[in-house]
Amino acid sequence: MRFWLSFLPLVIYILLIILLIIGIILGIKTIITMSKVDKIVDSVNDKVESLNSVFNIIDFTTDKLTFFVDRIGEAISNIFSKLMRKKEIKKERDYEEE
Repeated sequence: MRFWLSFLPLVIYILLIILLIIGIILGIKTIITMSKVDKIVDSVNDKVESLNSVFNIIDFTTDKLTFFVDRIGEAISNIFSKLMRKKEIKKERDYEEE
């Protein structure tokens, strides 16, 4: 019994030291990995910022195209509604004449 009382704490201390060493190694590897990820994110961010001007040009172009398409659609709609009004007025006149 006396053997176990002196042997088990020694085993527990050795296992805790091993666990602490493994934790330190994993912490260092995590810090190294995070610094690499940070460099990659900075690189991607720089590349995306360099493309902002292209995206702004595309946005401006689509806004202008949308504006012109809307104007054309309104013009066609107005012409169509004018034609329909003329037909309705003509039908009303024909109906009144009868």
